[in-house]
Amino acid sequence: MDLRVRPVRRRARAAAWLEFARPFTLFAPALGMASGGVAAIGAQPPEPWGGHLVAYPLVGAIAAAVLNAASNGLNQIYDLEIDRVNKPRRPLPSGRMTVGEAWTFTMAAFAVSWLLAWTIAPGGRRHTFWLFVAASLITALYSVPPFRTKRLGVWANVTVAIPRGALLKVAGWSTVKTAFGWEPWFIGAIFGLFLLGATTTKDFADMKGDALGGCRTLPLQYGVRRAAWLISPSFVVPFLMINAGAWAGILTGNFWLLQLLGASMAAYGLYVCYLMLRRPEDLAVEENHVSWAHMYRMMFVGQVGFALAYLL
Repeated sequence: MDLRVRPVRRRARAAAWLEFARPFTLFAPALGMASGGVAAIGAQPPEPWGGHLVAYPLVGAIAAAVLNAASNGLNQIYDLEIDRVNKPRRPLPSGRMTVGEAWTFTMAAFAVSWLLAWTIAPGGRRHTFWLFVAASLITALYSVPPFRTKRLGVWANVTVAIPRGALLKVAGWSTVKTAFGWEPWFIGAIFGLFLLGATTTKDFADMKGDALGGCRTLPLQYGVRRAAWLISPSFVVPFLMINAGAWAGILTGNFWLLQLLGASMAAYGLYVCYLMLRRPEDLAVEENHVSWAHMYRMMFVGQVGFALAYLL
C-alpha cells in the first residue's frame, strides 16, 4: 500500500467519527449545563465562594456534550434503516463507518460522560452523576427496542424533553448546589416544556423515512398543519413561566432581567410560530425548516439569558 494513502484514510476515518458525534448539536447541552451552574451560583441564598464554583460547571458542560454525543450515536445506530432514506450521507448509511465502530464510539462516550459526572461532588453530593444516569436511561428508551418511544408519537417528544430539557438544567444546578428544591426543577420545567413541542421541528422533513421505519411522529399522526398548531404553544407558554416564577418568588435571579427574558422569549416564540403557521406545508418540504434553526437559537438565547439574570 502506498504510504501516502494511510494518513488520508486516517483523516477520513477521524472525520467520519467526528461527524457521527454531530458536533453542531453538542454546544446546546454544554451551554445549558453551564448556564444551570451559573444560575445556582447567583441564586438565593448565595453560595460561598470556592474553587468548585468554576471547576464543577465547566466539567459538567464537557460531560453534557459527551453524553449528547453518546445519545446521538445510539440514535443513529438504531435509526440506520431510516437514515438510509432521510440522511443517506451520514457516516453509517454511507458506509464510512461500521456498526461496530459506532458501538465503540457510543459506549466510550457514555462511559466518559459518567466518569466526568462522578467527579462532580459539591458538598460530597453525587446528584449530577445520578441525573446523568437517569438521562442516559431515558435516552435509551427513546432509541432502543422494545421500548423505542421514537415510534410512539408524543412519547417520543417526552423522552427527548426530559433529559435534554428538564434534567439538563437540574444537572447543571447540581454542579454547585443540591438538586432538591423548587427552583432548579421549575427552571428545568421551562426548558422541558419548550422541547416537548419544539423537538418536533426536526420530524417534519423526516416523514418519509420515519413512516418506512414505523415511527409515528406527530406530523405523521396528525398531518403537517395540525402538528404545527399542536406544538406552537411550546414556543410561547413555557417562557411566560419565567415571568410568573419571578413574581411568585420561585426564581431568585434579578427580577427585572427575568421579566425581560420571559417577555422577549415569548415574543421570539410567537415569531417562530408565525414562520411555521403561515405556510405549514413548507415544513415537510424543506430539509431543515427555519423553525428548526430558530429552536436552537431560542435555546441559546434562553440559556444565556438565565445565566445573566442570575449573575447580575
